Amino acid sequence: MRGHLQPGKRINQTEEQSAFAALKRGRRTKLATSAKTTLIKADQWARGEGATAEVGDALKKGLAALQAKAAKAPKK
Repeated sequence: MRGHLQPGKRINQTEEQSAFAALKRGRRTKLATSAKTTLIKADQWARGEGATAEVGDALKKGLAALQAKAAKAPKK
């Protein structure tokens, strides 16, 4: 009866994946477009589901650039 009350597998998200999932839809769409993928595949990567390594690497680069830009911007 394993898995009757809870799933047998648990997907663990990385920090990048949870940061990507926390973004608004418009920003996720822009990052997915710059990574040359669709929003669906990008969201699958953020959930830890089946996405290729190339998609993950491209999204990580885009997310790192976005975070660097946000850290550099002056706060009001």
